[in-house]
Amino acid sequence: MHLKQQPKLRLSSIALACQLACLAVTANAQVNDSTTVPPTDNKTVIITGKKIGMGLMVTEDAPKARSTITAEELEKQRPTGNAYEALEMLPSVNSYNNDATGLFGGGLTLRGFNSDQIGATINGVPVNDSGNFAVYPQEYVDQENTCSEFVTQGSTDVDSPQVGASGGNFGIVTCNPESNRRVRVMQTLGQLNMYKTFVRYDTGLFADQRSKAFVSVSNAHADKWKGTGEAKRQHLDAGFNYDWDRFNYIHATLLWNEAHNNSINNLTLSEIQNNGYYYDTSSVFAGHLTPVKGTAQKEVVNTPPYYGLYLNPFRNAIFSATAKFRLNSDTDLKIVPYYWYGFGNGGIQQKAVNESGSFLPYDPVSKKMTGAVDLNGDGDTLDTIIMANASVTRTNRPGVSISLTHTIGDHTILGGLWYERASHKQTGEMVPVDANGNPTDDYLQNGKIIGPTGQAYESRNSKTISTAYQAFLQDTFNVGDKAVFNIGLRTPFVKRDVTNYANEGASAYGTFNINRSYHMLLPQLGARYRITNDDQLFASIARNMRAPANYVFTNTGSNVQLVNGVPTLMRDVKAESSWNTDIGYRHQDKNYIATLTVFDVNFTNRQGTSFDPVTSASTYTNIGKVRNRGWEVEANNMPIHGWSFYTSIGWQKSEVQNDLQTASSGILPTTGKEMINTPRWKGGLSAEYQDGPFWIRAKAKATSRQMASLMNDEIAPGFTTFGIDGGYTFANFGMFKRPKLSFNLSNITNKHYFNPSSTSATNALKYPQYGVNSTSAIRYYLGAPRFASATLSVDF
Repeated sequence: MHLKQQPKLRLSSIALACQLACLAVTANAQVNDSTTVPPTDNKTVIITGKKIGMGLMVTEDAPKARSTITAEELEKQRPTGNAYEALEMLPSVNSYNNDATGLFGGGLTLRGFNSDQIGATINGVPVNDSGNFAVYPQEYVDQENTCSEFVTQGSTDVDSPQVGASGGNFGIVTCNPESNRRVRVMQTLGQLNMYKTFVRYDTGLFADQRSKAFVSVSNAHADKWKGTGEAKRQHLDAGFNYDWDRFNYIHATLLWNEAHNNSINNLTLSEIQNNGYYYDTSSVFAGHLTPVKGTAQKEVVNTPPYYGLYLNPFRNAIFSATAKFRLNSDTDLKIVPYYWYGFGNGGIQQKAVNESGSFLPYDPVSKKMTGAVDLNGDGDTLDTIIMANASVTRTNRPGVSISLTHTIGDHTILGGLWYERASHKQTGEMVPVDANGNPTDDYLQNGKIIGPTGQAYESRNSKTISTAYQAFLQDTFNVGDKAVFNIGLRTPFVKRDVTNYANEGASAYGTFNINRSYHMLLPQLGARYRITNDDQLFASIARNMRAPANYVFTNTGSNVQLVNGVPTLMRDVKAESSWNTDIGYRHQDKNYIATLTVFDVNFTNRQGTSFDPVTSASTYTNIGKVRNRGWEVEANNMPIHGWSFYTSIGWQKSEVQNDLQTASSGILPTTGKEMINTPRWKGGLSAEYQDGPFWIRAKAKATSRQMASLMNDEIAPGFTTFGIDGGYTFANFGMFKRPKLSFNLSNITNKHYFNPSSTSATNALKYPQYGVNSTSAIRYYLGAPRFASATLSVDF
């Protein structure tokens, strides 16, 4: 069925070629010489070059591939947008959102690496999940307080605090407090009852002329674009700066977020074809049966899931400070302490629970649970009742990075240490569901069901202590007036200490502990040669790694099995590693800037799910090698008669280099296949016109077809989306300063498009000739329809 459907799913190669050719029409862009900007400058903190054109590029001088967007670009985007959406125009960045507002999150791949293989930082603080390295872009910071985002596509920065980045890394830099007192109020309104209210207060410089601070709060809401439900987000950002001078300062930030979302259902092709593009969750709760003592009653959950029991409530906070001190004219010390906290749950909460046989204690003779609980209060334990249960995560993660930068002649030496200890508690509590289908507590903490053992019911119950550290050393030196070399080494280490406590989800295994350590030497080498003042060549090669996720040690029945009654890790999973090579050319003059990069990525010990003959089960393990190679172009120009253009285009070819065993006698011939979510072509074009206080731009993003399975037997079609943004800044009026009205219109052609929701689905069709008679349920996030919003901003 799927193979017959493929022609309907594909964007024709001719149409795609035409679209990409159009995107490449404007090939040039602007820049000035690279400049180091004092840290007190709000708009350019940690930006290595000046912004140019429309804020989608800056000048770069690093001996490796790197792309940066600035506050000028971020101000033009919809204020509810998230970090992934902000990067969507960059080459080889394949990002998508689950809705048009960005409040529901999204996904990202970079040169074939998924977001959980890419390091992510905010002000130098790691924000990948400490257990599985996932990234949640809608949680971290209000876009109004973001001053830049950058991507290093291949080489992870030598001081980047990561043990889970086999791809490159991306970072977010927040804005400093303003030097002048200011109150900024912004109100956004849009379709689907969308709104966002943002208020920021800057103290300006205090009397000491060294200190300044800001605090902002926001409240955002949007209905789902299909089905019933909503996203609600409350957020607080705060910052404090104390600057002795440009070389000695302390900058601290606090980022707090609480979100409560009904999830958008991702669908299979069959569900879309049978029920339509807007098919989603159930809007009416299946209901409870009237309790009757002595009668076995069986309640049945909704299909598809009931929207009120498909929730993602989460709260998190990140506190960090950057302290920098000049020890002498040649030596600087930087200390970055941080603390990361997160608590919440997600997934489908609805669960039909049998009152008998679903609770501990466990009987090893009958190999069944023998506990019983009267869940509906009818005086018996004969029933099956709808309850709310989900995976709950609580993270406490302190850490610190310390580094010294010392200059000796033509050499700049960077060295230091990073350390963190993350406590990652993962449980599965259960609470009752009322007559309207609402859990008694969305966070599943109040009213927890207590079992016969006196402990709360848990569908899982584990605690992971991840102790991570690394030393890093880098020498950047000049050879003559034109050449710069960069030699670096980092040594990430992480110890996973996992305790799985007795729980109903793995009743036979009781309490057990497994710990493993992972470390690797990761060298880097980069070079940049300046041909002229405007032209340079660069090259880099770097090794990256990603430790196994913590769930390897709690996958009972697969990775962990009972051997003579003892829970045993059947096979160690190795860390992923990759060699990333970039070779590029940059042209940067006062009017135009353009960058061409050719890359080659060799990926070994890729982690994924495969049939393991040792465990005789589908197991999370190492499944081989992948090679990805291609090229990327970015270009931008300073305004010419009010016009600015930005264009990007990227081509890549991924190749799986091993077959995949999926059953005891089944091996899929995946060698030579393409990776999932790795489009061959990706292009972006932005054309902007500005005349004094008025600006308007049109932008387009084209993505070629993407494989949805490792066998490449189901394909998501290519697509192109278009958007228009614009605004007008009015003259000051009395107490109202810089009043500005802007609008954002996305997906103006109402394009329907698909993004595969999994990067590990194996096959859509059966292959009995290869001994494979099962298939993967391949699901998609669907593109949101046309969406319009407007924002009014004013300062006081």
